[in-house]
Amino acid sequence: MQSVTPQQIRSSFINASRSEAAKLSPPKDFDSLDWDNLDFLGWRDEKMPLRGYLVVPGPEGLTGIMLRAPEGGARKNRSVLCELCRDVFSKEDVLLWVARRAGQSGRDGNTVGTLICADFLCCGNVRKEPPANEINPDPAAVVLRQIEGLKDRTAQFLGRVQAKQRTRPAGYKEARPHGCGGRASLRAGQR
Repeated sequence: MQSVTPQQIRSSFINASRSEAAKLSPPKDFDSLDWDNLDFLGWRDEKMPLRGYLVVPGPEGLTGIMLRAPEGGARKNRSVLCELCRDVFSKEDVLLWVARRAGQSGRDGNTVGTLICADFLCCGNVRKEPPANEINPDPAAVVLRQIEGLKDRTAQFLGRVQAKQRTRPAGYKEARPHGCGGRASLRAGQR
Protein backbone atom coordinates (compact mmCIF):
# COMPACT_ATOMS: atom_id res chain seq x y z
CA MET A 1 0.00 0.00 0.00
CA GLN A 2 1.25 3.48 -0.76
CA SER A 3 1.33 6.06 2.01
CA VAL A 4 -1.75 8.24 2.30
CA THR A 5 -2.68 11.38 4.19
CA PRO A 6 -5.33 11.73 6.89
CA GLN A 7 -7.36 13.88 4.48
CA GLN A 8 -7.28 11.15 1.81
CA ILE A 9 -8.45 8.67 4.42
CA ARG A 10 -11.31 10.90 5.59
CA SER A 11 -12.56 11.44 2.05
CA SER A 12 -12.50 7.70 1.21
CA PHE A 13 -15.39 6.54 3.40
CA ILE A 14 -18.42 5.10 1.62
CA ASN A 15 -20.58 4.36 4.66
CA ALA A 16 -19.91 7.31 6.96
CA SER A 17 -21.19 10.86 6.98
CA ARG A 18 -18.78 13.75 6.49
CA SER A 19 -19.06 14.62 10.18
CA GLU A 20 -18.32 11.02 11.22
CA ALA A 21 -15.29 10.93 8.93
CA ALA A 22 -14.09 14.30 10.23
CA LYS A 23 -14.20 13.03 13.84
CA LEU A 24 -12.05 9.96 13.25
CA SER A 25 -8.68 9.71 14.94
CA PRO A 26 -5.91 8.36 12.71
CA PRO A 27 -3.88 5.44 14.08
CA LYS A 28 -1.54 6.53 16.88
CA ASP A 29 1.51 5.25 14.96
CA PHE A 30 0.37 6.83 11.68
CA ASP A 31 3.65 8.65 10.97
CA SER A 32 5.73 5.47 11.38
CA LEU A 33 3.56 2.93 9.53
CA ASP A 34 5.36 0.39 7.34
CA TRP A 35 3.26 1.10 4.23
CA ASP A 36 5.11 -1.49 2.12
CA ASN A 37 3.83 -4.30 4.34
CA LEU A 38 0.19 -3.14 4.47
CA ASP A 39 -2.50 -4.45 2.15
CA PHE A 40 -5.04 -2.26 3.91
CA LEU A 41 -5.00 0.21 6.76
CA GLY A 42 -7.15 -0.92 9.67
CA TRP A 43 -7.34 0.49 13.19
CA ARG A 44 -9.53 1.12 16.22
CA ASP A 45 -10.40 4.67 17.13
CA GLU A 46 -8.63 5.64 20.37
CA LYS A 47 -11.45 7.97 21.39
CA MET A 48 -14.23 5.49 20.52
CA PRO A 49 -12.85 1.94 21.03
CA LEU A 50 -15.95 0.24 19.63
CA ARG A 51 -15.37 1.98 16.31
CA GLY A 52 -12.90 0.70 13.75
CA TYR A 53 -11.87 1.72 10.27
CA LEU A 54 -10.74 -0.21 7.23
CA VAL A 55 -9.18 1.67 4.30
CA VAL A 56 -8.35 -0.37 1.22
CA PRO A 57 -6.46 0.74 -1.90
CA GLY A 58 -7.94 -0.21 -5.25
CA PRO A 59 -7.90 0.68 -8.93
CA GLU A 60 -10.40 3.51 -8.30
CA GLY A 61 -8.43 4.88 -5.33
CA LEU A 62 -9.01 4.38 -1.63
CA THR A 63 -12.20 2.89 -0.22
CA GLY A 64 -12.84 3.33 3.47
CA ILE A 65 -15.49 1.76 5.67
CA MET A 66 -16.44 2.53 9.23
CA LEU A 67 -17.02 -0.51 11.45
CA ARG A 68 -18.57 -1.14 14.84
CA ALA A 69 -17.53 -3.80 17.35
CA PRO A 70 -19.90 -5.51 19.79
CA GLU A 71 -20.40 -3.91 23.20
CA GLY A 72 -19.14 -6.89 25.22
CA GLY A 73 -15.97 -7.49 23.21
CA ALA A 74 -14.72 -10.94 22.28
CA ARG A 75 -15.99 -14.05 24.01
CA LYS A 76 -13.22 -15.62 26.05
CA ASN A 77 -14.61 -19.15 26.07
CA ARG A 78 -14.03 -19.96 22.40
CA SER A 79 -11.65 -19.20 19.58
CA VAL A 80 -12.82 -17.87 16.26
CA LEU A 81 -10.99 -17.40 13.00
CA CYS A 82 -10.55 -14.01 11.35
CA GLU A 83 -12.30 -14.13 7.98
CA LEU A 84 -9.72 -11.83 6.35
CA CYS A 85 -6.34 -13.29 7.34
CA ARG A 86 -7.50 -16.76 8.45
CA ASP A 87 -4.47 -17.07 10.72
CA VAL A 88 -4.98 -20.25 12.72
CA PHE A 89 -2.02 -19.54 15.01
CA SER A 90 -2.95 -15.99 16.07
CA LYS A 91 -3.68 -15.53 19.77
CA GLU A 92 -5.35 -12.19 19.11
CA ASP A 93 -9.04 -11.63 19.79
CA VAL A 94 -11.37 -11.73 16.80
CA LEU A 95 -14.53 -9.62 16.79
CA LEU A 96 -17.64 -9.49 14.68
CA TRP A 97 -17.12 -6.08 13.07
CA VAL A 98 -20.30 -4.68 11.54
CA ALA A 99 -20.50 -2.03 8.82
CA ARG A 100 -23.46 -0.05 7.59
CA ARG A 101 -24.05 -0.66 3.92
CA ALA A 102 -23.13 2.17 1.60
CA GLY A 103 -25.77 4.52 0.22
CA GLN A 104 -29.49 4.48 0.91
CA SER A 105 -29.41 0.89 2.08
CA GLY A 106 -27.10 1.87 4.96
CA ARG A 107 -29.17 4.94 5.77
CA ASP A 108 -32.15 2.57 6.02
CA GLY A 109 -30.26 0.63 8.70
CA ASN A 110 -28.94 -2.33 6.70
CA THR A 111 -25.60 -3.72 7.83
CA VAL A 112 -23.14 -6.49 7.02
CA GLY A 113 -20.55 -8.00 9.29
CA THR A 114 -17.58 -10.29 9.33
CA LEU A 115 -15.07 -11.65 11.80
CA ILE A 116 -11.87 -9.58 11.80
CA CYS A 117 -8.88 -9.45 14.15
CA ALA A 118 -9.79 -7.08 16.99
CA ASP A 119 -6.82 -4.79 16.33
CA PHE A 120 -6.61 -5.30 12.55
CA LEU A 121 -3.23 -7.07 12.58
CA CYS A 122 -4.16 -9.19 9.55
CA CYS A 123 -1.46 -7.76 7.25
CA GLY A 124 1.24 -8.87 9.70
CA ASN A 125 -0.40 -12.24 10.31
CA VAL A 126 -0.33 -13.27 6.63
CA ARG A 127 3.35 -12.34 6.36
CA LYS A 128 4.50 -14.82 9.01
CA GLU A 129 6.40 -17.60 7.28
CA PRO A 130 5.26 -21.05 8.36
CA PRO A 131 7.84 -23.79 8.86
CA ALA A 132 8.66 -25.72 5.71
CA ASN A 133 6.95 -29.11 5.49
CA GLU A 134 6.05 -31.76 2.94
CA ILE A 135 2.81 -30.04 1.93
CA ASN A 136 4.32 -26.55 1.72
CA PRO A 137 8.05 -26.88 1.07
CA ASP A 138 8.40 -23.16 0.15
CA PRO A 139 7.31 -20.86 3.01
CA ALA A 140 7.72 -17.73 0.83
CA ALA A 141 5.17 -19.12 -1.64
CA VAL A 142 2.76 -19.74 1.24
CA VAL A 143 3.11 -16.11 2.36
CA LEU A 144 2.36 -14.88 -1.17
CA ARG A 145 -0.78 -17.06 -1.28
CA GLN A 146 -1.84 -15.79 2.12
CA ILE A 147 -1.37 -12.15 1.02
CA GLU A 148 -3.45 -12.73 -2.12
CA GLY A 149 -6.13 -14.46 -0.06
CA LEU A 150 -6.24 -11.51 2.34
CA LYS A 151 -6.64 -9.07 -0.55
CA ASP A 152 -9.39 -11.17 -2.14
CA ARG A 153 -11.38 -11.63 1.06
CA THR A 154 -11.04 -7.94 1.95
CA ALA A 155 -12.32 -6.98 -1.51
CA GLN A 156 -15.25 -9.39 -1.09
CA PHE A 157 -16.21 -7.80 2.22
CA LEU A 158 -15.97 -4.32 0.68
CA GLY A 159 -18.19 -5.56 -2.14
CA ARG A 160 -20.80 -6.69 0.39
CA VAL A 161 -20.73 -3.25 2.04
CA GLN A 162 -21.12 -1.54 -1.35
CA ALA A 163 -23.77 -3.95 -2.70
CA LYS A 164 -27.23 -2.61 -3.09
CA GLN A 165 -29.93 -4.50 -1.24
CA ARG A 166 -31.92 -6.78 -3.50
CA THR A 167 -35.38 -5.48 -4.17
CA ARG A 168 -38.33 -7.27 -5.69
CA PRO A 169 -40.72 -5.69 -8.18
CA ALA A 170 -44.05 -4.43 -6.83
CA GLY A 171 -46.63 -7.22 -6.72
CA TYR A 172 -43.96 -9.94 -6.72
CA LYS A 173 -45.06 -13.17 -5.07
CA GLU A 174 -42.62 -15.94 -4.37
CA ALA A 175 -43.66 -19.19 -6.02
CA ARG A 176 -44.12 -22.14 -3.71
CA PRO A 177 -42.89 -25.55 -4.79
CA HIS A 178 -45.66 -28.08 -5.49
CA GLY A 179 -47.07 -29.52 -2.30
CA CYS A 180 -45.65 -26.88 0.06
CA GLY A 181 -48.68 -25.67 1.93
CA GLY A 182 -51.53 -23.56 0.75
CA ARG A 183 -55.21 -24.43 0.59
CA ALA A 184 -54.90 -26.69 -2.46
CA SER A 185 -52.47 -28.99 -0.60
CA LEU A 186 -54.64 -29.00 2.48
CA ARG A 187 -57.70 -29.99 0.48
CA ALA A 188 -55.76 -32.68 -1.35
CA GLY A 189 -54.56 -34.09 1.98
CA GLN A 190 -58.10 -34.19 3.39
CA ARG A 191 -59.44 -36.40 0.59
